[in-house]
Amino acid sequence: MSKNYAKVTFVVLLVGLLLVLATTSFYTVDQTEYAVLVTFGKPSTEIVSPGLRFKLPYPIQTVKKVSRETFSLTLGYEERADGITVMEQESKMITGDENIILADLEVQWQVVDPIAFIYNSQDPVNILSNATSSTLRGVIGSSLVDDALTDGRTRIMNDIRDSLVEMVEAYDIGIAIRNVNLQDVDLPTDEVSDAFKKVASAREERITKINQANRYKNEKINTAEGQKAALISEAEGVKVSRIEQARGDVAQFDAIYSEYVNNKDITSDRLMIETLEQVLPDVQIYVMQENQGSSTVKYLPLDQVRQGGSYSE
Repeated sequence: MSKNYAKVTFVVLLVGLLLVLATTSFYTVDQTEYAVLVTFGKPSTEIVSPGLRFKLPYPIQTVKKVSRETFSLTLGYEERADGITVMEQESKMITGDENIILADLEVQWQVVDPIAFIYNSQDPVNILSNATSSTLRGVIGSSLVDDALTDGRTRIMNDIRDSLVEMVEAYDIGIAIRNVNLQDVDLPTDEVSDAFKKVASAREERITKINQANRYKNEKINTAEGQKAALISEAEGVKVSRIEQARGDVAQFDAIYSEYVNNKDITSDRLMIETLEQVLPDVQIYVMQENQGSSTVKYLPLDQVRQGGSYSE
C-alpha cells in the first residue's frame, strides 16, 4: 500500500514539475512589444525577436516586456471617460514679460531602448512628465505673451521639442520624443482674453493692409516698367530710323556732289529746279532757251516731260 502511494506521489510531482516547466519555460513575443531576457536579475544585451521562445524556468530566467506603441503624455489637462478635465495648476505659468497664461501640452513618446527604460530609472514616465513641465515653463518663461498667444506659437513649440529631446537623451531613460503639440494657450480671465483677441485681430488686419499695399505697389512698378520698356523700344526704333535716314541723306548728298563735280552747271540748275518745285508745288515750270540771232524760243515743260509728253518750240 505504501509503495503504491509513493509511486502515485512521484507521478504527481513529476507531472507538476513538467507543468511548471512548460508554463514558465515557453513564452511568446508579439510584434508590438519588446522582450528582455533576464538571467539571475541580469538583463541580456540583446532584444528577443518576436515569436515563440524558450527560457530556463523561473527563478533562473524571467522575461520583461515593454510595448512598442506610441504613448501620449498630457500636461495641463487629462482625458477621462467622462471628458477632458483641465489641470489649472499644471497649465498656469508666467511669461517673460510677467503675464500669466494657461498652456496645455501633449507629448507623444515611444520606448526605443527597453533595457534603459526598465533599468536606468525607477519611473521613466514620471521623469518624462517632470522634464516636460520644466521644459514648457522654461520656454514660456523666456517668451512674450504676444508670441505665445499669436504667431510665435510655432517657434515656441519647436523650442519645447528641441529642449525636451535634449533633456530626455541626457537622462538616458530609453525614450524617444516623436511629437510635441502645444494644444491651447489662453489667458486666465475672459476680459483679458477678449482684449488679446482684439489685438490679434488688429495685427492680422495690419498684415492684410500691408500685403494689399505691397500688391498695389508691385502692380504700379510692373506697369511703370512696362511703360519704360515700351518708351525705350520706341526710342530705339526712332534712333534706328533717324540713323538710316541720315545715311540715306549722306548717300544722296555724295551722289549729288559727285555729279556736281563732273557737271557743275547742270547740277546747279537741277538743284535749283528741284528747289522751285518744292517751294512752288502748284506752279508749272518751264525751262526756256533763247538762241542769239533767232526769234525761236525753245522751252521745256517739265510736268509734261515727266508725264511722257513732248516739248514745243
